[in-house]
Amino acid sequence: MNSPKSPPQVRSLSMGRYLDDLFDWILTGWDRFWFQPMDPIVLGVIRICTGLMLLYTHIVWGLRLEEFFGRTPILDQTAMLELRGAKWPSFWWYVDADWASVVHALSLFVLLLFTLGVRTRVTSWLSLAVAISYANRVYFATFGLDQINIMLTLYLAIGASGDALSWDQWRRTFRRTTSQKLTTADSTSRETTVQSVDYWIGPPSVFANIGVRLIQIHMCVIYFFAGVAKLQGAAWWNGDAIYLAFAIREYQTLDMSWIAAYPSISAVLTHASVAWEVAFCVLIWPLRLRPLMLLGSVLLHVGIGACLGMWTFGLIMIVGCSSFVVPDVYRQLLRFPAAEPVALKES
Repeated sequence: MNSPKSPPQVRSLSMGRYLDDLFDWILTGWDRFWFQPMDPIVLGVIRICTGLMLLYTHIVWGLRLEEFFGRTPILDQTAMLELRGAKWPSFWWYVDADWASVVHALSLFVLLLFTLGVRTRVTSWLSLAVAISYANRVYFATFGLDQINIMLTLYLAIGASGDALSWDQWRRTFRRTTSQKLTTADSTSRETTVQSVDYWIGPPSVFANIGVRLIQIHMCVIYFFAGVAKLQGAAWWNGDAIYLAFAIREYQTLDMSWIAAYPSISAVLTHASVAWEVAFCVLIWPLRLRPLMLLGSVLLHVGIGACLGMWTFGLIMIVGCSSFVVPDVYRQLLRFPAAEPVALKES
């Protein structure tokens, strides 16, 4: 005997409740993902690493300053217009050749201040302007490294990258602690426990979370489309791509020609790298799988640096992937205690 069907009104009520719960779950997850305050130590570490890489790349450009920005540069304004049809945004178009050395020195000074976290809200945007101006002016000498540098600098400027491991945060905490000492100096009923003050790391903030999330999403996009683009090449399907990359003498730092005798090794490395890149955007989010995916990024980019000589690119990609490291890990590695507010106790 068939069981009686549920009344239509009961079925619609259950579906309505499910949709309401689903909508609330999506909104709660969205709010938690973007707007839950995060420890700023993650952005602080990324700011220092990115700043050091910016200093390095711009110092290297300065070694050939006359050829890039002098009176007779490799690519002048006329050639730029012929090749690109427009002058890409860069302050170098408005700098007289006699002032090139001064402007370059000022640019390096701005990058140094950004790395140290001095007036970070200003120097981060100035550093972004510096990086974009150099890259747009000498675009023929830019590579993936410069693009990742600019991407990270943009999100560090948006986020609260000066709230940790910076001169700005130390100065703010020092002033606040000094003010509290002066406030309680005349009181005999209260005393300040300054030992709990963390001078180098500020409190969790929404902007710190937003900056980290933007970097994370951008890294997922980079790896996904890099993997998809590789799938359009036959060498990535038949397993020869890794060997062919090692065979390019222009980038060869280690003699990996022996791998030609072992095509199975090349095939495994080729297919594993593509699978890792395509799956990164999905498998990086579960916390249980995250250490494995981050280990894969280190192995991939260290391998690229060791075998193909692209150490700077490999390092900056690892810096981008470090945005997925949870703040507690950074605190343990750098031996910072858990953030605690200044405690006031009755005597």
